[in-house]
Amino acid sequence: MIEIRTDEQIHDQQGEWFRARWHFSFDSYSDPENDHFGAMRVFNDDRLIPGAVWPMHPHRDVEGLTYVVEGTFRHEDNVGGAPGPLPAGSVQRMTLGSGALHSEQNASATEPMRFIQIWILPDTADLPPAVEQRVFTKADRTDRLLKIVAPVGEKGSGKAGRSDGAVTVHQDASVYVASLSAGAEVTHEMGSGRGAYIYLIEGAATFDGKPVTTGAAAKVIRQPSVTIRATEPSELILVDVPLVFRPAGIWARAGA
Repeated sequence: MIEIRTDEQIHDQQGEWFRARWHFSFDSYSDPENDHFGAMRVFNDDRLIPGAVWPMHPHRDVEGLTYVVEGTFRHEDNVGGAPGPLPAGSVQRMTLGSGALHSEQNASATEPMRFIQIWILPDTADLPPAVEQRVFTKADRTDRLLKIVAPVGEKGSGKAGRSDGAVTVHQDASVYVASLSAGAEVTHEMGSGRGAYIYLIEGAATFDGKPVTTGAAAKVIRQPSVTIRATEPSELILVDVPLVFRPAGIWARAGA
């Protein structure tokens, strides 16, 4: 089954120095129909004006993933995380297990910045804070699904789209990105009990033959695979997660 969500159906949050599209309940926004998707709790498409800084703030028992879409992303935290700004195409994981403070920032004083932030709920409570990041190029993801996030302990290169340089996450979850030429087609296979959340960052495509345009997303469940075909040059991100999992830490107490 595939459920399409159009751009207009996704929450639009605007502030003085940011604009965000919140796909699931977040902060003051509550959507009982879209509270989470399996082990993925948050999927936000954030835009910051030049020089903007999201103030330092805490999280706990979260694997925070950042994918840089446009501009230059800078990260700060209180645990000595990875230095240096990240260009478009980069991915970062910050484990906010036993608790830490962090800040997302636009490293440019003149250009806007856009990033996608994903929260994956970890399989273990109170993990020590840590940061891992990697820079990928557009060529790396051209006309293929490139795996940029993989479960801790996944080895080898036998799986389609596997990147040995993928950052790791403490959950049986993966993230892929693709830059597709018009007419290019990719297929993602899913195991039993798993789902895929696909977001068309830019362009026009079909998800299993269903037409979608910029800003659309899809939940894919109870089927073995999903095929994406670009009808014009397109950028997308796909998150593959277990639909049933055992919450850990604060999420177990909250009944997630």
